[in-house]
Amino acid sequence: METALQIQTALRSHSVPVPSQTWLLSLVQAQSQATLGALIMTARTRILACDLTTPNLLDSAYLSAHTFPIQITSPAATNINEIRLNRDVVVQILDIENLSRSRWDQVEELESIERGEQTRGRQVIRLPTTNNDDEEDNQAPDLGDASDTQQLNTQRTAGGTEGAIQAVARERERQARNATHKLVLQDAKGKKMFGLELKRMDRIMVGTTCMGEKLLLKTGMMVARGVLLLEPGNCQILGGKVEAWHKEWTEGRLARLREAVGADVR
Repeated sequence: METALQIQTALRSHSVPVPSQTWLLSLVQAQSQATLGALIMTARTRILACDLTTPNLLDSAYLSAHTFPIQITSPAATNINEIRLNRDVVVQILDIENLSRSRWDQVEELESIERGEQTRGRQVIRLPTTNNDDEEDNQAPDLGDASDTQQLNTQRTAGGTEGAIQAVARERERQARNATHKLVLQDAKGKKMFGLELKRMDRIMVGTTCMGEKLLLKTGMMVARGVLLLEPGNCQILGGKVEAWHKEWTEGRLARLREAVGADVR
């Protein structure tokens, strides 16, 4: 019992969701030879990898104090211009979307990746799909027009196809720095809300952010018409990942985007 309390105290001091004593006692019994430090790290890792809505996972007092207050989840909240969180709330990410890029643009990018291609503007660069050096050297890239050919030749002179791929990566990084993301967030009681990136947060990004990742929304966060306004000063990223959710989200993303733009789901 004392060990469980010590683990709870340590997790609370690092803003990690606090598990129930029942859950902790089971962990302590299963790892009876582990040191306190090892138990704390194991508890932290497992909690961040769990679905927060799992029954009896979290301490009841923590659960009550760290979920969305009813005044911001009620239907009437969508008519309120501004209201602030009156408590810290721990949430997990269920979905993320980059609002700075059209859905059709994202569909085209994912389809090109499926074909082993990467795009920059109107130029298409086919990535090597074989380990045979001769085949790689003889494989011609797909080109849009003569200007694309000239651009690719210039890039090859500067550093080969690898240089072109790196240029694509740099362009995507630039776009990511200027992106705005919308997230679906869920608290430990299962209530869902939208979160909108008001100011850029580097760790919030499609391809980087994981489904099931945990965030701590801090007291005073602005809620505008039922939408949480996220920025570095009012939101702490705790980490974590629910493997099954992330795998399903990643594998189904292209189909969801196609459906959203009215394209046929193949």
